[in-house]
Amino acid sequence: MSIPIALPPGLTVRSATYDDAVNVCALLNEIDLLEIGRAETELVDVQADLRHPETDLDRDSWVAFDGERLVGYGLMWDESGGERVDIDHYSLPDHPQSALYLLDLMQARAVEQAAGNGAEQAVVHMTLSVNPTLDLQALRGRGWRVVRRYHVMDRPLSVSADQPVAPPPGVTLRSCLAEDDRRRAHALVQASFAEHFDFQARTYEQWLDDLDGERVDWALIWIAHVEGLGDAAVVRTHNDRSSMAWVGHLGVLREARGRGLGSFLLRHAFGYYAALGRERIGLGVDTDNSSGALGLYERHGMRLDFAADTWELVRSV
Repeated sequence: MSIPIALPPGLTVRSATYDDAVNVCALLNEIDLLEIGRAETELVDVQADLRHPETDLDRDSWVAFDGERLVGYGLMWDESGGERVDIDHYSLPDHPQSALYLLDLMQARAVEQAAGNGAEQAVVHMTLSVNPTLDLQALRGRGWRVVRRYHVMDRPLSVSADQPVAPPPGVTLRSCLAEDDRRRAHALVQASFAEHFDFQARTYEQWLDDLDGERVDWALIWIAHVEGLGDAAVVRTHNDRSSMAWVGHLGVLREARGRGLGSFLLRHAFGYYAALGRERIGLGVDTDNSSGALGLYERHGMRLDFAADTWELVRSV
């Protein structure tokens, strides 16, 4: 595929390496400050992306420099093995042509990947803040459109307001310190999120890679067992963000909904992290989620922190 714009003067683009992690993290935090008003990117997360075993840095990563200054970063990954390909694109607003040049490179590579998968079309997804540094008019002009909105929600925590909660009758809770329970947590996540937008099935081994398994604290992932029904819900949390505790997944099997399991798991996380001294907890939610998750979180005091959109580009291969 031809690139619509020429290489901007002074710009150099190459593949990323693991050694770029510190500079990439600084760039992402500079963009965070512009888009949401604070730095939110953790170095360990950038490092995890760059060492993910399914990431081919030579082909599927980009760093763009204006002289010595890093002004853009991109990463592509292919979880579907079919038509769906995802990209992350970050760029500084004072380099609009460089941003579009980088986007065009990534877009072409995504179409190439889908073709290599044997798909008839490429369906490329990219998540951007609702107030991104990227030129949205130019993005729409390239055929991109918004297909989903996500809210990052947060809530203050306090020991007085967030006391430990008792489980509903017939429900017991356990963490995932044993290997069998880790595999069960994976199965519950896969089953409870299977109908969600953008869900991609992952094997247990892939899931571990996605979680950056060496960093996972399995004591912070809990399974709810319902008498007469079995293991029915899971909540995955982590405590490695400097700004807040985080709920990564909260899933309840369809046949177990309406029993208060989601509320219980959420309140359990609130109480647990309040007791640890964390002052804030957050999560991300699809605002069109048919399970009613957005309403659940709002009922328990969570409020919008910032929003992001999933943009989609569909191209024949």
